[in-house]
Amino acid sequence: MFRKLAAECFGTFWLVFGGCGSAVLAAAYPQSGIGFAGVALAFGLTVLTMAYSVGHISGGHFNPAVTLGLWAGGRFPLKDVIGYIVAQVMGGIIAAGILYLIASGKSGFDAAASGFASNGFGEYSPGGYSMLSAIIIEIVLTCGFLIIIHGATDKMAPAGFAPLAIGLALTLIHLISIPVTNTSVNPARSAAVAIFQGGWALQQLWLFWVMPVIGGILGGVIYRTLLEKRS
Repeated sequence: MFRKLAAECFGTFWLVFGGCGSAVLAAAYPQSGIGFAGVALAFGLTVLTMAYSVGHISGGHFNPAVTLGLWAGGRFPLKDVIGYIVAQVMGGIIAAGILYLIASGKSGFDAAASGFASNGFGEYSPGGYSMLSAIIIEIVLTCGFLIIIHGATDKMAPAGFAPLAIGLALTLIHLISIPVTNTSVNPARSAAVAIFQGGWALQQLWLFWVMPVIGGILGGVIYRTLLEKRS
C-alpha cells in the first residue's frame, strides 16, 4: 500500500506541477504562445506520462473524483479510498508549493491577483460563466471522463492503449472547459492551487469538490450498469 500511495502522491504532483505550471509560468505571458490549447495539452500529457510510469503500481488515479468513480464502478475497494485521496491532495499541495516558490522569483508576481491557475465561476470564470454553467460542465465532463477511464481499462479493451485514451480525454476536457471554470474535474488539483491563491478560490472551492465527485460517481455507475459486459 505504501508504494501505491507514493505513486498516487507523485502522479498528482506531476499533474498539478505540469498542468498548472504551464498556466502559471507560460500561458500567463502572451509571448509564450501556448494559450488555452497548450495548457490543455500539458494536462493531458501529465496524465499520459504518469499512467505509463506509475499506473501499473497504483492504477493511476491522481484524482479523488476518479478514485470515487472507480469505486462506484466496482473497480476499487472502499477501504483504500481515503488513503488514495489523502495522498493525491498531498501531492497536489507539494506541487503547488514548489510552483509558488518558482513563480515568486519573478518581480511583481502575486498569487492572489493572478489567480494562480485556480478554478472559479462568475466573475472569476475566465469567460465570465455563471455558477450554474460551472456546475453543469464539471458534472458532465467528470462523468464522461470516468466512462472513458472505465472503458479504456476494461478487460475487453485493447491492451496498452488506456493511458493514450485517458490523456487525450483530459486534453479534450480542458479544451472544452478552460473558458468556463479553468477546468477542474479534479478536486485535488483545485484545492492545491486554491490554498496559495488564498481568497476567492477558497470560497468557491466547494463547487470543485462536490461537482467532480458527483460526476465521477455518476460515470462509474453508468458504466457499471449500462455499458459493462457481464459474464
